[in-house]
Amino acid sequence: MSTVYDFEAEQIDGQSLPLNRLRGQVLLIVNTASACGYTPQFAGLEELHQRYGSRGLVVLGFPCNQFGAQDPGSNETIATFCQKNYGVSFSMMAKVEVNGAGAHPLYQWLCAQAPGLLGTQAIKWNFTKFLVGRDGHTVRRYAPAETPASLQSDIEAALAA
Repeated sequence: MSTVYDFEAEQIDGQSLPLNRLRGQVLLIVNTASACGYTPQFAGLEELHQRYGSRGLVVLGFPCNQFGAQDPGSNETIATFCQKNYGVSFSMMAKVEVNGAGAHPLYQWLCAQAPGLLGTQAIKWNFTKFLVGRDGHTVRRYAPAETPASLQSDIEAALAA
C-alpha cells in the first residue's frame, strides 16, 4: 500500500468507507476512547472539524479499547456517547485495534509511515493523531498529550499545499 487511499475502513454505523472517496482531502486520523483522561479532546477535534471541514479537513475517529480498556462499549454506545457529550459530527469509525497482530491495516501503515518517539511504531496510548496530506501521505504523528488546537498550524499548511 502506498497511500492512505489504498485502505478501507468500517464506519461506526457498519457502512464501508473506501478511503479513496476522500482523495484530495487532508485527513486527521485519531484513535479515540470514551473513558480516558484525554477524552475531552473530542471537543477540540470537533472544533477542528467545524473550523476546517469546509476547506478540506476530514477528521476520522477510530475507537480503540487496547489501552486500559477505556472504550469497552459497542459501536452504538460509543457513537451515542460522542454525540451526546461532545456533539461529535465528524466521522467516527467502527472500533479497531491499533497495535499487535490484530491491528487494522490502516494503522499498520500509519505507524510504519510515521514512527513515534525513538522510532517506535506502536501506538502508546489513546488519542495518538496522524495528519495525512492531500496526496495521501502521512505528514506527521502527534502524541496523545498534543491537543487538537496545537495542530492548527500544521493543518493550515497541509490545507494550503
